[in-house]
Amino acid sequence: LSLSLSRDRFTQKRISSSRSPSLGISEALAHTLICELLYPLAGSNVFLSILQGFLPSVVLLVPLRFSVILGAFCPLLFFLGFVVVDQEVMEQIVGGSSEKMSVISNVVGPMGRRPLEDVLASKFLRHPTFPARPPSRQSADRFIPDRSAMDFDFANYMLTETKKEKENAAAVVSPSREAYRKLLVETLLHNRTRILAFKAKPPAPVDSLLQEIRSDHTSSHQARPAKQRRYIPQSAERTLDAPELVDDYYLNLLDWGSRNVLAIALGNTVYLWDAADGSTSELVTMSDDGGPVTSVSWAPDGQHVALGLNSSDVQLWDTSSSRLLRTLRGAHRSRVGSLSWNNHILSTGGMDGTVVNNDVRVRSHVVHTYRGHQQEVCGLKWSGSGQQLASGGNDNVLHIWDLSMASSHGAPSQNQWLHRFEDHMAAVKALAWCPFQSNLLASGGGGSDRCIKFWNTHTGACLNSVDTGSQVCALLWNKNERELLSSHGFTQNQLTLWKYPSMVKMAELTGHTSRVLFMAQSPDGCTVASAAGDETLRFWNVFGTPEEPKPAKKTGGNPGPFASSHSHIR
Repeated sequence: LSLSLSRDRFTQKRISSSRSPSLGISEALAHTLICELLYPLAGSNVFLSILQGFLPSVVLLVPLRFSVILGAFCPLLFFLGFVVVDQEVMEQIVGGSSEKMSVISNVVGPMGRRPLEDVLASKFLRHPTFPARPPSRQSADRFIPDRSAMDFDFANYMLTETKKEKENAAAVVSPSREAYRKLLVETLLHNRTRILAFKAKPPAPVDSLLQEIRSDHTSSHQARPAKQRRYIPQSAERTLDAPELVDDYYLNLLDWGSRNVLAIALGNTVYLWDAADGSTSELVTMSDDGGPVTSVSWAPDGQHVALGLNSSDVQLWDTSSSRLLRTLRGAHRSRVGSLSWNNHILSTGGMDGTVVNNDVRVRSHVVHTYRGHQQEVCGLKWSGSGQQLASGGNDNVLHIWDLSMASSHGAPSQNQWLHRFEDHMAAVKALAWCPFQSNLLASGGGGSDRCIKFWNTHTGACLNSVDTGSQVCALLWNKNERELLSSHGFTQNQLTLWKYPSMVKMAELTGHTSRVLFMAQSPDGCTVASAAGDETLRFWNVFGTPEEPKPAKKTGGNPGPFASSHSHIR
C-alpha cells in the first residue's frame, strides 16, 4: 500500500523489527503482496476509482503477531476490501504519538469504514519526510525517490548543463581550459551524473521558440534583396554668389520653373539661371520707385513669371522674349510679399493683410478678396487639387480658404475662411502641401515657435507638431519619397531632412552661415536650391535620383494662363 514513503524504507523497517527476527511464510507472503503488488497498484488513480466504486475499503491496524497470522489471508481480505497494516509500522509513520494513534484508530479503526482515496489523502498517513504535494495536472508515476537523498540544485545544474555548454561553446578557447573545467566538475560534484527524473519533458522555452521562428522567417526571406538606404550628400553640389539678396524673412525671392529655369530677385534685379547649361541672364531691373522686388513666382507653363513689387504692383513677364505683358494694380495698398499660381488664377498676399485672387486673362483681374489676417501675409500656397488655398501671416495665424466657398466679385466680408488655426506662436511663412495626400498641409513657425505642424485640411485637425529647435523658414516635400525638407535659421542655419510620418531626422545639411530664407525644388523633384542671408545660392542633391518620366497624356491643348478667348472676357 502506498503511504507516501519509499518501498525500501518500508522493507527496512519490517526486517529490522526486534519482535520478528525472521520472516515466516505468512509474513513473507503479506510483505510480498503489499510491497510488490499493492504498492504500485495503489498509486494508480484508475485503480483507486475502481476499488472505491466496488469495494468498501477498510484499513485494519493490528499488532505484529496478528498481522503475521492474517498475512496468509491478505489476498482474500484485500479482495473483500480490507487492508492489513502493522500497528508498529503505523506508529513509526506518525512518530509514535499515542494521541495521533488514537485519532487514526477513530478514523480508520477496525470497525470504521472510509473510502480508500480519503484514507490515503489523510494528513496522518503522510511521513514527515514527505510533505504534501500540490495537485498536479500531470499523471506521473507515484514511485518517488527519497527526497532527503535528492540534491535539486545539482539536478537543475545537470539538466541544464548541456544547453549551457552549447550556448557557451564559443567561450572555450583552448583544450587546457576544457580539461580544467572537467577536473573541477569531477572534484566538486563527485562525478554525480545519474539523476532520476520521473516527469514529462518540459516544454521548450518561449525564447528558443521565438528564435527558431525568426530564424525560419529570416532564412525563407534571404532571397529577397534588402532595400539599400539612399546616400545623401552632406555638402552642396554647387554654390553661386547672390549679391544684394534682401535678408527679409517675410519675402519670397526664389522659384524654380517647370522648364528648369531658376528665377531669383537680388535687390531691384531679377536673374534667370538655366539649369540645363548653367547660363545666367538678367530679366529686368526695377526702378527705385517700384523696387525692390519682394516676391517671385513662375506660372505653371514655365514661360511666364510674376513679380511682386514693393510699390504694391504685380508684373507679369514673358521670359522667352523678356517682355512685360501686364501690370496688376489696385489689389493691395502696400508691398506684395507672397505669390501663388492656380492655373490662370494668381493669388497675391500683401502687407495690408489681404489675399487677392487675380484672373490674369481678363481686364478686371480681381475676382476674390480674402480678409482674415491682421498683419502681413508672408506665406501663400495653393493645394495640388486647386481647391484650397493656405495663407500664413505675421499675426501667427494660418487660414485655409476654399475656392468653392468664394463668391465671385463679392464683398470681402462674404468670403469666409474654411479653417482658422492659431496654434503657432510666431509668424507662419513656411507652407507645403503634401504631393501624395491632397488634404495634408505642413506649416512652419518663426523664431518664437520653431515648430512644424501637420494639418488635415478636411477636418481641421492638427495631426502632429514637431519642435525643430530653430526658426523654420521654408518647407519642401519630396515628390518621390515620404520625406520633408525644412530650412532653418539661428543657430545652425541648416537644412534638415525628415522621414514622414515618424519625423525622424535623416540628414542635416550645413554650409550656410546665415539663416536659409528661401528654397526651391527642381522640376524632377531631386535637386533643391537654397538662398540665405549670407548672399549665396547653393544646390543640394538631397532627394535622390529622379524617376523615369512617364509619357504625357495627349490632351486637347492647354491654352495657358495668358491665352485669350472671347468666352473668358467679362
